[in-house]
Amino acid sequence: MRKALISRLLGAAILPIVIGCSRDPGPPNIILILTDDQGWSQLSGSMDPTVDGLASTYLETPNMNRILSEGRRFPSAYSPAPLCTPTRRSILCGTSSARSGDEFRSPWIPSEHLTIPRALKSVEPSYRCAHFGKWGSKMISSPEECGYDESSGMTGNRHGGVPRSLGYDVEHHEGPPHYIDDEDPKRTDSVTAKAVAFIEQQIAEGNPFYLQVSYYAQHVSIVCRGETIAKYVAKGVPDRAYTAAWAAMLEELDTGIGRILDAVDRSGAASNTYVFFTSDNGGDFSVPGGDESRRQNNAPLLGAKHSLYEGGIRVPFAVRGPGIAAGSICREPIVGYDLLPTFVELAGGQPDVSSGEVDGVSIRPLLDEETPAPLPRGPEGIVFHRASFRMTASRRGAFKLILHWGEDGSVARRELFDLSLSPIEQGRELSAAEPERVVQMENDVLTFMGAIASGQPAAK
Repeated sequence: MRKALISRLLGAAILPIVIGCSRDPGPPNIILILTDDQGWSQLSGSMDPTVDGLASTYLETPNMNRILSEGRRFPSAYSPAPLCTPTRRSILCGTSSARSGDEFRSPWIPSEHLTIPRALKSVEPSYRCAHFGKWGSKMISSPEECGYDESSGMTGNRHGGVPRSLGYDVEHHEGPPHYIDDEDPKRTDSVTAKAVAFIEQQIAEGNPFYLQVSYYAQHVSIVCRGETIAKYVAKGVPDRAYTAAWAAMLEELDTGIGRILDAVDRSGAASNTYVFFTSDNGGDFSVPGGDESRRQNNAPLLGAKHSLYEGGIRVPFAVRGPGIAAGSICREPIVGYDLLPTFVELAGGQPDVSSGEVDGVSIRPLLDEETPAPLPRGPEGIVFHRASFRMTASRRGAFKLILHWGEDGSVARRELFDLSLSPIEQGRELSAAEPERVVQMENDVLTFMGAIASGQPAAK
């Protein structure tokens, strides 16, 4: 009866949830920290200690490193798309970008589908859900229409402390290489303050909560405090093609993340709170004022934001929380659209994916099991699509296939990579040596894409 009542309240378009037993000491708190345009190698810690020279010697991210050291890092984690808004829709609805839209504009209306806050509330109605920071461009639905109780509204890049908000009559990609804002650079401080206040209020009131903190940094424009940039100028030449100002903006972002971690620890709720940390896509190829003769920003990965090579979609990802071994590593490939089913399982339920709309799978078994079984994905694996770049990709186990589309709509070129030993794609293409694998993976991806185009559920 409870399930039927909730389904009627949420509307017929929402997928049902199978209610599970509550977890002692009650439903956990879940925090998702989403940064913007932060690449896999853009930390002072290392997402993969086996890759030489991965951690930056110039950047300073002690609080991001803290999540890595206090929890489990996932070196083979991906954003759902190489662009911000498609990733945000995918995370919200548990869908691949092939399903919910791979560009800013999409006919997909999030409020008409299952969303993270709706899914959590269908398991435990007492969940309070908030979204602070960047919502996304052309999302159509507001956070509240998608089930959030509190939010910053329908925000995009223009709300993130860009030049116009600082009195400059230019767009975020125009003007000088960086801007000084000693009050609230990149809105990191104000977004963090809202997040901390929400955490403290929900803990005081005894409510389980879901909080997504979507920072505007590291997206351009580059905005930071004067004293922070002076620190990095004094450090000398950056180790990659970013600038002292870009590094300063990252440190200020990191400080905001530290304030959130401190709020959880100070409250005494850390033993029942999961903190997820990731980025919406890979790092940009260049930043304003950067010296492109130096090592590329996403090195050692190939490509950058917008493309489906590793530099565009492999992102930082780490989780700390109850039962998660400090400093542990899991190398299973995962993706941002796995978060919705994962959060539902952490809350004590199981998402019903029988309609075929939820493309993700729960990574709950990967969080605290030493040798978990492979995740039960469909034969297509993890799928990425970027129509404007004429690229579709699939990561299945150790292998990644990239399809390049011709103008006539046929597959013009195929690339296959074995990423089991190294994330480096440059010079390691092997489709000629594995023709049968290429054919099988291509057929599986095209079957998946065809099912989406026809409105049919994909195979699981």
